[in-house]
Amino acid sequence: MHMARTKDSSAPKEPGRLKQMWQVFQMTRRYDSSAQWLMLLVFLAPVIVGLGLALWLSEGNGFTIALWIVAGVLAGLLLALIVLGRRAERAAYAQIDGQPGAVGAVLRSGLRGGWIGNEMPVAVNGKTQDAVYRSVGRGGIALISEGPQTRTKRMLDDEKRKVARVLPNVPITLIAVGHDEGAIELHKLPAALRKIKRSLTKPEVLAVSNRLNSLQSSLPIPKGIDPMKARPQRGKMR
Repeated sequence: MHMARTKDSSAPKEPGRLKQMWQVFQMTRRYDSSAQWLMLLVFLAPVIVGLGLALWLSEGNGFTIALWIVAGVLAGLLLALIVLGRRAERAAYAQIDGQPGAVGAVLRSGLRGGWIGNEMPVAVNGKTQDAVYRSVGRGGIALISEGPQTRTKRMLDDEKRKVARVLPNVPITLIAVGHDEGAIELHKLPAALRKIKRSLTKPEVLAVSNRLNSLQSSLPIPKGIDPMKARPQRGKMR
């Protein structure tokens, strides 16, 4: 009993909410120097508006003036936190941009709007570490390449043909992530998926996802493989 209590007392404590927010702010400011000024701007704007409304509408009532100012401060804090969240997400993506598996990390944690993504690629070139990922949502199926388009275009086309054979009536969108002409930056991937025109209902999204997952064993990348450790297959010696 004493040993268990000692163990619990010696366990490191998780940082509090304010400390976590400060750490996020510090990380964001390190990778995006304009974030702090944008946060200050969106904080001050509602405060100034609240102060102006207080002087205009309160007719000298101190309590009403205080309420308007407090409302402005709270609105400013809310807007500043929204900006911090978006800029922090963008800064986090900037740290992994260009690394193998970056698209998978976004699909795992950054999708909204009913899109279902998997951090494991459905196709990968073990030599160059170029990869193709898949996501399913209301807009149909999105195939996303990671790597230079000169090398990944063929991979995307091959995966599109495979998926179209299984689900011929489901729209397929091809997206290239990178810095080539015609590609999108990593942090813009979630927004690009949300902009795809909706064509499936929620039950259909689930059915399509289950159908593709059931065929995962026949796709090039088995579930659980690490693309960093993948190697091109060699022919057997005779």
